Amino acid sequence: MLEELIISGFGGQGVMVIGQLLSYAGLLEGKNVSWIPSYGPEMRGGTANCSVVISTDPIGSPIVSEPLSVIVMNRPSLDRFESALRPGGLLVYNSSLIDRAPIRTDVRVIAVPVNDMAAELGSDRVGNMCALGAYLAATRVVSIDSIAESLKEVLPPRRHDLIPLNLKALEAGRELIK
Repeated sequence: MLEELIISGFGGQGVMVIGQLLSYAGLLEGKNVSWIPSYGPEMRGGTANCSVVISTDPIGSPIVSEPLSVIVMNRPSLDRFESALRPGGLLVYNSSLIDRAPIRTDVRVIAVPVNDMAAELGSDRVGNMCALGAYLAATRVVSIDSIAESLKEVLPPRRHDLIPLNLKALEAGRELIK
């Protein structure tokens, strides 16, 4: 099993948290993982992306140039990473913010109204979990239980009160795929 993923959006959209959760969950399941963050020069609101590799075999290189999957949270990220996706790959995109549909016809596309779903759940801070839930339902790269356990490690203790809401958002994203 090999998953090579790029997650991208504006700073503050939880892009790095998705990558950290997937990496930590992979470790919990005994898989090999790598996580490489990349930030724009701005402190908040600038571009942010990360590359995640999860594999049952040793990872030859943590660099992801032709990902198997892409999660994009904003239009600049879709414009940048849609063409890099391998044919047959998976593209999960935030249909609440992105004002155009992906143009690729050789990939699986999942539109997730991230911001709308988060608003329905009562917090704009859990949109990333909605996207992650849809991605997990489509790929099953790690289990939802491993992600739930990872939330305790990735989120700082002062944010542990938000774990139940994050789990609801994960489930809402998964329900889109069912």
